[in-house]
Amino acid sequence: MATREEAGGLALPAFDPAPRVLVVIAPYYDGIAAGQLAGARAVLQAAGAEVEEIRVPGALEIPPAIRLAADSGRFDAYVALGCVIRGETTHYETVCEESARGITLLGIGRGLCIGNGILTCETLAQAEERADPARQDKGGGAAAAALHLAALARRFGPGPGPLRGEDEIFVAATGLSRTA
Repeated sequence: MATREEAGGLALPAFDPAPRVLVVIAPYYDGIAAGQLAGARAVLQAAGAEVEEIRVPGALEIPPAIRLAADSGRFDAYVALGCVIRGETTHYETVCEESARGITLLGIGRGLCIGNGILTCETLAQAEERADPARQDKGGGAAAAALHLAALARRFGPGPGPLRGEDEIFVAATGLSRTA
């Protein structure tokens, strides 16, 4: 797997004032969560971000937690961290799809700057590879993504605001649409 630099990774944006970032982590797999947090913390520290962390029980609780925090108006960006590993039932698909959809809807519908670092893996070994800051560093990648979106939000300024009732959200990957 290519490193971030080999894949054409972007340099971290500069901020003044420092961005306020909320890291929401579902520490279902403690060792995986520790690696993700270490990677995210290192990137956020390098950017000079003001960071707050909260923990939720599982990946499905990450989007609602971000939504609740967004209502406070205290944060410029959010980092979603968690891990879902395939088991013997279809619960894996539900958790993966619904957590991703929740984050996508918050980004598109509410204009939130979210770096999605929820790992969706077949095995624990895959998750360990992706969570390790010395290897794939997906926690750091999610933090960098959140910072880049926050920089874009500052560049483009306030948008049209939240979706109105007549606005429609369409998520291409699912073919689903809904009215806000």
